[in-house]
Amino acid sequence: MDDHVDVTIPVEPEVARALENPVRRQSAGRILSGLLKGGHLRNVLGEVIADAKREARANGLTDADIDAELKAWRVEPHS
Repeated sequence: MDDHVDVTIPVEPEVARALENPVRRQSAGRILSGLLKGGHLRNVLGEVIADAKREARANGLTDADIDAELKAWRVEPHS
């Protein structure tokens, strides 16, 4: 028996288009399930952010460098 349930959640239009692909939709479902199981979303996100910061600092980046990269990324077009 299938142990998955379809749910409807609001997303941005470009995300909805990406989720039309069954492989992407299944992958997104697995990621979301993993993040939300047991109510550990905050811990998982915090760990990912902390790991990224440690790696960036180990490569010589400062918080100012990271902020500048994020600012530049936000103005770039993404598909």
